[in-house]
Amino acid sequence: MTDTELRTSGTTGGDTTSAAWAVLLPAERYEAERLVHHDTLELTGLDGAARPRPGDPVAVLVDEPLRLVALGRVALATAETREDPDDPQSEAGPGALVVTYTRRVLDEPVAVDGLALDGPLTGLDPAVWRELAARLGPPPARRSWLVSLDLPIEAASPAEAVRLFWAYVQELGPRELPAFVSPSGDELAMQAFVLGVEANQDPEEDD
Repeated sequence: MTDTELRTSGTTGGDTTSAAWAVLLPAERYEAERLVHHDTLELTGLDGAARPRPGDPVAVLVDEPLRLVALGRVALATAETREDPDDPQSEAGPGALVVTYTRRVLDEPVAVDGLALDGPLTGLDPAVWRELAARLGPPPARRSWLVSLDLPIEAASPAEAVRLFWAYVQELGPRELPAFVSPSGDELAMQAFVLGVEANQDPEEDD
């Protein structure tokens, strides 16, 4: 994953004791979060003295334009790590910030206006965080989906075909392989997804 350098902001008047935070993800990191499900968001490269504390609420945003894509809470804020873990005399660097997701809207981000961010990590007034969270509304109801991936594979045996299947999945991944998804019980509504978005797989419809 791409490292994200975090620093605090003057948005809260330079108050480094802010109890809420905004994390601004680079575009490539946002795309990575959309492709594969993660329970946590890990960010490294922390600098400065101010650190989010475990339990602090976090709003995760992307820029151009500014959009809210997730909410979470700080799960771990390590103090520092050594360049060489086996050498206690090696230079110490900032540790990782781990945010546990509590709500994701990665596929339908919410536009945010009037919020000034100062770098990848910005201290927020808790009231501002609550206003951002309120924009998401209630979470949608969960339902069952059927997801499949079909690959034609030439092999000498079923076991070899399975091994080749997993090798292709690991090598190509969600950036190249189409996954087919449909609501459980409604296979006629099947859609193909590549790169986390719907992708037409019928060449005749492109003509």
